[in-house]
Amino acid sequence: MKLMWFHLMPYMALPEDFRQRHPSVWVDISRDLFDPAQAHRMYNEFIDELEYAAQVGFDAVCVNEHHANGYGLMPSPNLIAAALSRRVSDAAICVMGNSLALYNPPTRVAEEMAMIDCISGGRLIAGFPVGTPMDTCYAYGQNPSQLRARYLEAHDLVVQAWTRREPFALNGRFNQLRYVNIWPSPLQQPHPPIWIPGGGSVETWQWCAAQDYVYSYLSYFGYQAGRQTMAGFWREMDRLGKDRNPYRAGFLQFVGVARTRAEAEKLYREPAEYFYGRCLHVDARFANPPGYVSEATLRAKVRSQISQAAAASALPSGFGSGGGPSFEEIIAKGYVIIGSPDEVAEKLKEVANELNVGHLMLLLQFGNMARDLAFENTRLFAEEVLPQVRGQFDGEWEDRWWPKPLARERRAVPSVPAWEAAQ
Repeated sequence: MKLMWFHLMPYMALPEDFRQRHPSVWVDISRDLFDPAQAHRMYNEFIDELEYAAQVGFDAVCVNEHHANGYGLMPSPNLIAAALSRRVSDAAICVMGNSLALYNPPTRVAEEMAMIDCISGGRLIAGFPVGTPMDTCYAYGQNPSQLRARYLEAHDLVVQAWTRREPFALNGRFNQLRYVNIWPSPLQQPHPPIWIPGGGSVETWQWCAAQDYVYSYLSYFGYQAGRQTMAGFWREMDRLGKDRNPYRAGFLQFVGVARTRAEAEKLYREPAEYFYGRCLHVDARFANPPGYVSEATLRAKVRSQISQAAAASALPSGFGSGGGPSFEEIIAKGYVIIGSPDEVAEKLKEVANELNVGHLMLLLQFGNMARDLAFENTRLFAEEVLPQVRGQFDGEWEDRWWPKPLARERRAVPSVPAWEAAQ
């Protein structure tokens, strides 16, 4: 099984009364709350954490794209991925991902991801989300009824730009380009592995099966809430005649590791309550614009992560820090798995087997968790949890959706700066 270190890069200085004084963490969040000097420190600490995760043995580091929000400070994950490509030597670089419908023209995505793939020596995983309604329909003004059609045309353009060897023209519904001829091309051929983040859309499951892509369920609400969605995904794979290779799927889980469960309860209470009380405070006005959810998904009664978050925000304030759910509720419902290394390892093996997922993405920094605690959480996981979990599915299935980089001896090694060498 592949263990992947995922970062949301949350804004860590939202006030304790944020939920009571502000309607949403997304779209219309006041810029008066943003302190660039604090963000300078946060960004650099976040990159430190990603680099450390790669150093201690995680199979990949993951970044993603969101806009106009305090939930995740990565409007351009490609910037972070480019920095990681030079500093991270072996781990895959998972850009999860670029919201294709927002780029005009989408060849920008093809170019930038090809650059990352070349810089990293072929370690890119290319994620292509449709995007949350807050990011796409409100922050970027896209028509929700056209969003999926715009996304699919952009996807086809990017893949053709990567794979066709001669310049070509595109006369699409949303994009008209006389010359498509990207330089550079990706190192991985015919193109980097493509993963599709999703929240439970039936069309997304069917499309992943048709394209032979990985479906990645980025769950805010943990393995208990994820059971229904992943069961639906695998039922659809059965119906479509696909095998149950667990590497067809990825799943995101929040985790906090400590020497004892009692210590974990003490350490991770505040970060968990901060995330669920402030970072997921989504106004229902932005959660479900007409036309965003398809008829098939509505009929299947699949409820998106964003709709769940907005519904939770509409409930009366709980007892956690910042007015959200209490830590006891967060743990009882499986949003965050906490405990000793052995406890966490056993629970994650259970999750992997029950949900049948071969790519497990871990959020080991969440909410307002300080860098020292994020480092310790990551270190304990890498040293004492990861070795117990990594063997799941070994020898049973082939992971056909993982990067195929250049051999290490063929990869460029960043040189030592002249000023450093002279010391």
